[in-house]
Amino acid sequence: MSEQASDENPYLHDPATEFEAVEELDKEEARAQAEVLREAIREHDHRYYVENDPAIADRTYDALFARLQKLEDVFGLPTEDSPTRRVGGEPIDELETVEHVVSMLSIDQSGEADDVRAFDERVRRRVGDMGEVEYVCEPKFDGLSLEVVYEDGEFVRAATRGNGEEGDDVSAQVRTIRSIPQRLRGDHPEFLAVRGEVYMPRDAFTEYNRERVEAGEDPFANPRNAAAGSLRQLDPSVVAERPLDCYFYDVMEASEHPETNWEEYAKLEDWGLRTTRDVELVDDIEAAIDYRDRMQERRENLNYEIDGTVLKVNDRAQCEELGATSRSIRWAFAYKFPARAEVTTIEDIVVQVGRTGRLTPVALLDPVDVGGVTVSRATLHNPDEIESLGVNVGDTVRVKRAGDVIPQVAEVVEKNSEGHFEFPETCPVCGSDVERDGPIAFCTGGLACEAQLEQAIIHYASRGGLDIEGLGGERVEQLREAGLVRTLPDLYRLTREEVAELEGWGETSADNLVGEIEATREPELGDFLAALGIPDVGGATARNLAREFGSFERVRAASEAELQDVPDVGPKVAEKVREFFDNPENAAVIDDLLAFVSPTEIEVDEEGRDALDGLTFVFTGSLDVTRGEAQDLVQAYGANATGSVSGNTDYLVVGDNPGQSKRDDAEANDVPILTEEEFAEFLAEKGIEYPPEDEE
Repeated sequence: MSEQASDENPYLHDPATEFEAVEELDKEEARAQAEVLREAIREHDHRYYVENDPAIADRTYDALFARLQKLEDVFGLPTEDSPTRRVGGEPIDELETVEHVVSMLSIDQSGEADDVRAFDERVRRRVGDMGEVEYVCEPKFDGLSLEVVYEDGEFVRAATRGNGEEGDDVSAQVRTIRSIPQRLRGDHPEFLAVRGEVYMPRDAFTEYNRERVEAGEDPFANPRNAAAGSLRQLDPSVVAERPLDCYFYDVMEASEHPETNWEEYAKLEDWGLRTTRDVELVDDIEAAIDYRDRMQERRENLNYEIDGTVLKVNDRAQCEELGATSRSIRWAFAYKFPARAEVTTIEDIVVQVGRTGRLTPVALLDPVDVGGVTVSRATLHNPDEIESLGVNVGDTVRVKRAGDVIPQVAEVVEKNSEGHFEFPETCPVCGSDVERDGPIAFCTGGLACEAQLEQAIIHYASRGGLDIEGLGGERVEQLREAGLVRTLPDLYRLTREEVAELEGWGETSADNLVGEIEATREPELGDFLAALGIPDVGGATARNLAREFGSFERVRAASEAELQDVPDVGPKVAEKVREFFDNPENAAVIDDLLAFVSPTEIEVDEEGRDALDGLTFVFTGSLDVTRGEAQDLVQAYGANATGSVSGNTDYLVVGDNPGQSKRDDAEANDVPILTEEEFAEFLAEKGIEYPPEDEE
């Protein structure tokens, strides 16, 4: 069956809407008619949602769709990629996490033209004599980034960006978005992973919010929130009712990869994937800057939200040469728009205490509309910012949305008060002294501060911590208000009887929670370090610390100099780790916690620490561990891990369902290709265990 409808399809151009009775058909006749209907409906979806050029009236389309649905229901004929799946499937319990085919990295950004020119200079220095540098310029969509994977032209899965290495599996939700095809068209590659942006069109957002208000529901704050909130709904039928759309703009991985980013756009369209028409190919950086300025002038007339433009080096060979850091690609840059701003009055200033103890002053405002969003609170950043602005309660100020997301006070328009707001010298929550680290103020109360404690418990129980199911923000607040949890170790003092007596709990749910907590008494060392919420220490850094020192006590006692020997730990992070453990309040809480929790120890091979020194690895496909964990492992033994293959790569490690382009690049550069089994054997020869013991 062709991926697009043939001209002979009777339902393609001017289809009849009168059908013979379903009862008069046998199953084979019904099956044949259903397949022809699916073919026609896919074509009509493409013409309507992608090409914006419908061939039939809406009521005719509805008749075709209803006929297909009836045939599938009566004869039991539904298929995984049937258009009827777009109305939504069965609700799911939770969003599963999946690893991306290729890391979904971020890009550097700035709102200054000089920074864009500096980016161009870096590009030209790096690519040298590889030819002239052209740029593909495109809108920077303000939606939700998405990975969509196709195999043999069939939709396989979709995932949110998440942390760049893995994201939430939203396949069931994405099937309901009509501009995302279930089957590719034309001469498509066997394997394809593409990146797009899910968004809610501005006109649809306005209408949808009107309907929500009329139904007595709260409106969404902005189109981006509406898109993100919709895609994370656990019931696909709810997603199907919301007017989501999608633009595609990047081929992440393909068995046949276009040679330029400009060709990618043409190929995406050939394959039936919707792209914006507001994209241009320019031959120098000044033309790219001019493109951004023209898009800024058009911004308010577009039917989708953008907060800037993106310029990408056109030639893919040059992109490979430029490569990427662990967090961002070097061949693209976002040229942001200035933040939208409006004038209002400060009614009060409060100081909030975050999980790490940072004190953030927040201005409470006379509500004002800023770029379509009602803003009633805005950050003042830190004490230095307050003093610099000279701002106080009662002043008239200009408020802008930084990055069109976070409201902040930009300047004082009219001074209606004396002096500036006096920042507190003690924590407004626990009364501990406030210390300054440059412009930033911190509460010294540590884990003994109630404001920090609540967020610390939430983090401790999160996926990024020890993953205690059923212990979210509302339940932590309830346990604290009931006086059952006054410190982090109190979690391990909870009894089933105490929890069961709380409102909304029963014996089963209480038993489940206590059981979940009990299961964390012997956590992996890396997980435990991440769960403590040490400032600037995420999961990858925590695992590196665990591998470097082997035990919690060794990590706790390490000097700043020793900490800086750990991969991904610089002077700033080392200082934060030391300050965390040296804080007497934190030390008291940790000592109490260790009476209940015994983090596992890891055998550290001191002699083999540099076993992979100087080697560079690239990983592709699905491995027994996540790609990030594999990269962490080789880096812990002195190697480099990059996202793309070049002449500097020593090994390409290939897991299940790998992309073809990295293999092609490896063969072109004579880079050895290892299966995961061969990779494990290679590491074993170096005295390195794979998968690492603390990740099993």
